[in-house]
Amino acid sequence: MTATALEILKTVYGYDAFRGPQARIVEHVMAGNNAFVLMPTGGGKSLCYQIPAIARPGMGLVVSPLLALMADQVAALRQAGVKAAALNSDLSPDDRRSLWRDIRDGRLDLLYVAPETLLRPDVLERLDGVKLSLIAIDEAHCLSQWGHDFRPSYRQLDAVVARFSRIPRMALTATADEPTRAEILSHLAIAEQDAFIAGFDRPNIRYAIEEKDNPRAQLKEFLKRHEGESGIVYCLSKRKTEETAAWLRDQGYDALAYHAGMEKADREANQRRFQRGEAVVMVAFGMGIDKPDVRFVAHLDLPGSIEAFYQETGRAGRDGLPSETLMLYGSEDIALRSRFIAESDAPEQRKHMERQKLDALLGLAETARCRRQVLLSYFGETIEPCGNCDTCAAPPRLFDGT
Repeated sequence: MTATALEILKTVYGYDAFRGPQARIVEHVMAGNNAFVLMPTGGGKSLCYQIPAIARPGMGLVVSPLLALMADQVAALRQAGVKAAALNSDLSPDDRRSLWRDIRDGRLDLLYVAPETLLRPDVLERLDGVKLSLIAIDEAHCLSQWGHDFRPSYRQLDAVVARFSRIPRMALTATADEPTRAEILSHLAIAEQDAFIAGFDRPNIRYAIEEKDNPRAQLKEFLKRHEGESGIVYCLSKRKTEETAAWLRDQGYDALAYHAGMEKADREANQRRFQRGEAVVMVAFGMGIDKPDVRFVAHLDLPGSIEAFYQETGRAGRDGLPSETLMLYGSEDIALRSRFIAESDAPEQRKHMERQKLDALLGLAETARCRRQVLLSYFGETIEPCGNCDTCAAPPRLFDGT
């Protein structure tokens, strides 16, 4: 490992040593190679592209799908003294002009950009004259038609790869099964030998799944174990998000709502309070956030797939300390998810795949085996019973139903 990378790790991030495969990945990319990085949420993916971008000449270009995650990462980098910025539709004309001046004059280490913004012809043309250190495509599973969160704009990023073919490129994700991994590698022209697979297990997270009986009472009982701690409660609609946050405030919790339909200023204010607060409950409909000390994640409704469940529960315990999750589900959730699939405009092949993903999630919900075994087997990993899930702690009673 180069002295430069270790120095950046210590001075910018405050760590004395790399974790897991981070050192190998950083060294590989700093040498000018491409890389595919699959690492669990909280495993330190961002360091794998941020350190090479800081160390190599030029500006690192980071493609990210979520404004909230971009804002979190840019704020954290700036606080650490790194010259980082985000290019998105929220910028005023003056701020946009100022940012382009900084880009043109080489004053940035990292630029975060949404795929829709990056693909605009005027943006690509302006970037043609900019020295780039690397291109990092975060949440790379979004480009796969087999991925749980497919975004057509991600699919078009191969045009960016072709345009900047000599720039080292990275694809990073925490949730990709084998077909998704193969598609990412093929689509972005990254070789198998440039793939780094760090595994999926998050042993510090306790998983529990219950059938809905009285969801609010079940949530309240769950939250009793987390007094004075921060956590996220996921809901399946904007309305339910608002109603649940209001109900939790009535119960004495410092609860906030977060969803795309809110006024931008309110949403950002809530995000800042959650980021800085020590006992804030965020009730969310679609949210990604980099807060290390989230101690619990609860789902009041069934997510769309095992990948979505894994990614959202992975918001807990990013600091490596013990954390807990709870997912509630019922027949109405299953019917609603099935209707979402049936009524979508997706091709029949995509609908078939979505139904398979829903069936796999229901298999996880209804298993009598160790939940972590079932969860990790979906991603191709095999482990012994974990002892840190509800079915390990209290195995369900089985009977011969034949």
